[in-house]
Amino acid sequence: MPISIASWNINSVRARIGIVEDFLDHAKPDILCLQETKARDDVFPFDAFRSRGYDHIVVHGQPMHHGVAIVSRVPLKEDDRLDWQANGEARHVGVRLENGLRLENVYVPAGGDVPDRTVNPKFGQKLDFLERMIAWSAALDVPTLLVGDFNVAPLESDVWSHKQLLDVVSHTPIEVETLARLQAAHDWVDLGRRFVPPPERLYTWWSYRAKDWAASDRGRRLDHMWASAAVAAAATAHRVHEECRAWLKPSDHVPIVTEFDL
Repeated sequence: MPISIASWNINSVRARIGIVEDFLDHAKPDILCLQETKARDDVFPFDAFRSRGYDHIVVHGQPMHHGVAIVSRVPLKEDDRLDWQANGEARHVGVRLENGLRLENVYVPAGGDVPDRTVNPKFGQKLDFLERMIAWSAALDVPTLLVGDFNVAPLESDVWSHKQLLDVVSHTPIEVETLARLQAAHDWVDLGRRFVPPPERLYTWWSYRAKDWAASDRGRRLDHMWASAAVAAAATAHRVHEECRAWLKPSDHVPIVTEFDL
């Protein structure tokens, strides 16, 4: 069946519910995976989604920080909530669709500002998080789509300046190498780069610090969709919705959407 699946780090679903509603009305994905929802499960804005036909909702929230959710117009069955951070943070939720597809939504830690685990424990936690994902990926035996904010821009054309960002968390050699091992652990297909091959520019995040994000265009591709080979073969289109970065009260990330004929 044709199905479209979106992923978006929304940076507070309640604060930005207006643009979420606009995106759903505009893009009409069948499934939307959200990261950094910053909302406890009991205050998640269920009604905004249900009023648009997204009746199947799985949330894994936390007060103020982190949080992930999957909202869908097609039936879902909650599958797992994996603690790759090993401290109880709400950074993952997984579901299964009726056609057997496993959909995993993840919010990888940003990793702090200093790319050295000896002086910055957050960076070490990020690398350890990815190592746990590697072990999980190696054991996968079902068709899977892994989506979310990976907080790593792996390719030179995934960042505005490879040379200037080599020592900046999200594009350091050790993060890139670790993410490459994660990709190899399940032979994941990077759908973004399947449809937009390098060296073409491809960004999903622009800092709030830029006075004019569009003019400076100092972006990074932090948000990804990776698929098992069989799932990737069913992908028919992929789009990054850059226009959402210019909307009122935007997230610093924009939605990405892949269409499938499963």
